[in-house]
Amino acid sequence: MGLDLEYSDGQTPLDEDEKEGLLVRSVTTRGELDELEQLGVEQAVEFFLNKKISLEKLLSQDFIKELHYRMFREIWRWAGDYRTTNKNIGADKFEIPIELKNLLDDATFWINENVSSEDEIAIRVSHRLVKIHPFANGNGRHSRLYADIMISNGFGKPVFSWGSKNLIKQGEARSIYLKALKAADENDYTALIAFSRM
Repeated sequence: MGLDLEYSDGQTPLDEDEKEGLLVRSVTTRGELDELEQLGVEQAVEFFLNKKISLEKLLSQDFIKELHYRMFREIWRWAGDYRTTNKNIGADKFEIPIELKNLLDDATFWINENVSSEDEIAIRVSHRLVKIHPFANGNGRHSRLYADIMISNGFGKPVFSWGSKNLIKQGEARSIYLKALKAADENDYTALIAFSRM
């Protein structure tokens, strides 16, 4: 029996080759996959939020890939690898490294020049990461954890609350989050910054 996934609003479908990368063959439903992935995310949170990570390391593609790998290494064979297919969202698969380099260069400039608050810088980076969509799956969770690590390790501030809700399941919190992401797409980060600290 294969992996049968239903997708809610804002979730990017996996193609059949990507589904074949599932390491835990007993998982067959979205609910089972979500639970398994959540365990991986929690292990990555514990691993990274208790470490001292320099901004230089944080602002590298190696770290972006390492974070995704740590989150999903026990679930997906392709954890930590940039996606090899185009999706209904995100940069072209061949442009992912270029787009990430541009993002990391921008983030370095924003930090060095104090162009905005630390919260706004971390939220802008998170938003751009999810917009680039470098991985086949887990981009939203990855981008939020990346922002948490940046704000706590890089800036010494408390992690974001992200509405203190499960943003994977359909519900009011996910709807507010997706609406805030759409506003950020238009360069209005007010709602996303507010949501991140709700």
